Parts: sequence; C-alpha cells; structure tokens
Amino acid sequence: QVQLVESGGGLVQPGGSLRLSCAASGIMFRAYDMGWYRQAPGKQRELVATMQSGGSTNYADSVKGRFTISGDNAKNSVYLQMNSLKPEDTAVYYCKAHGPWSGNTYWGQGIQVTVSS
Repeated sequence: QVQLVESGGGLVQPGGSLRLSCAASGIMFRAYDMGWYRQAPGKQRELVATMQSGGSTNYADSVKGRFTISGDNAKNSVYLQMNSLKPEDTAVYYCKAHGPWSGNTYWGQGIQVTVSS
C-alpha cells in the first residue's frame, strides 16, 4: 500500500519559514519524481516545486528564490523549505509521487499552511 504522509505545516507570520516533509512508503522512492502542489480556497491546485528522480528541480515563478525542494533517498522523504512566506502562500499543500515508467501517481492527504499576522 502506497502512503505519502505530509508534516510540518501550521500557522506562521509573514516573512517566516516552515519546512514541510513528505514521508513515502510502498514505492521505490528513488525511481519516482516527487513534487509539492498547493490549493488555496476557491482556486485550482497548482504546482509549487518538483524534483525528478535524477535530481533536477523546477519551481513555480511565485516561489523561486524563496522555496527549496530536496530529497533524502535513505529516508524515502522529500522536503519543502519555505522562507520569506507571504499571505498568498496560504493553502493546503500536497505531496505527489509520479512514476515515470509505471505512470502511477500518488497524492498525500494534504497539510494546511497559513501565513497570517
């Protein structure tokens, strides 16, 4: 059974930082492309950052220079370091795993990030 479990969300003031974690089980982690997406109320889910199995990364323009995605194959985990947070970063953040060979896609349950003073 595949599970993606996010942690590290919460309430933070503008300008603050949070680090999201996503622990994966049931997949060959190192063979999967991993990503973080977010969905704000009334908006569509959008890409935040992705990291391919080979290590290359991609970011949404709105988070470039503020967010960093990283992974740890030994811990089957992917992280999202979020700095200089803004109120518009408020959303539910989702972890995604995509197998480029199998075509399988899995999502975590989502975790709330709220940026507010």
